Amino acid sequence: MKKITIIGGGNLGSAIATGLLKSNFCTSTNLTVTKRNTKTLDFLKSKAVQITSDNKKAVAQSEVIILAIKPFQIKEVLEEIQPFITEKHILISVVTGISIYEIKSIITNKITVFRAMPNTAIAIQESITCLSWDNANKVQIKYVEDLFNKLGKTANIDEKLMNAATVLGACGTAYAMRYIRANIQGGIEIGFDAKTASLIAAQTVKGAAELLLTTHTHPEQEIDKVTTPKGCTITGLNEMEHQGFSSSIIKGIAASFDKI
Repeated sequence: MKKITIIGGGNLGSAIATGLLKSNFCTSTNLTVTKRNTKTLDFLKSKAVQITSDNKKAVAQSEVIILAIKPFQIKEVLEEIQPFITEKHILISVVTGISIYEIKSIITNKITVFRAMPNTAIAIQESITCLSWDNANKVQIKYVEDLFNKLGKTANIDEKLMNAATVLGACGTAYAMRYIRANIQGGIEIGFDAKTASLIAAQTVKGAAELLLTTHTHPEQEIDKVTTPKGCTITGLNEMEHQGFSSSIIKGIAASFDKI
């Protein structure tokens, strides 16, 4: 079992740590989390996770480094830990917008670097995490895939698609939430109280997603199963399309991508 250090115990770093412990991917004695203000990590410390503000010591004692810091901190932190990084290390960055090339321009040692793009559902081990890497062998790739598969599901992509992955997988959480919110509002309009409408809407979306992930079918195949001739489902779908439902989603995704 490899020793893992998570540099940056903020929301994302803490969520990764919690998920790795819950899934038994690593034990608390093999996990270190660093943060300047360690008091905010008392909940991890109570689980016997090693907590420290010393990035250099944490890196020196680890085999896997997960960078979960803010983009503006990347240069400072990498320069700080560089003398303690060796070829034995696997470096995994979950830092938004920072390329592998940018990381390797600072860490000049010949090491394996992964770039990972999870989303906020990593907090409940239901993230989709997109992965790309440089200088990694099959064993290292499998290790990192296994790590993030304990926190949801993974997709291996070309690094040039990382911005697109951010839009589809990370921003996509907000898009899905907005759809669910609209569904709840519609449910209230046709007679449900807010709590019941919320439960029905959220569970319906979860079930629809699980259908696709389990059966590997195309969405239209599942739509065909519930659209009977002259029925209420096709009537509702057609009205949504007349109002620009699919078009507005596609345009929104494209607009987010242009912005990023």
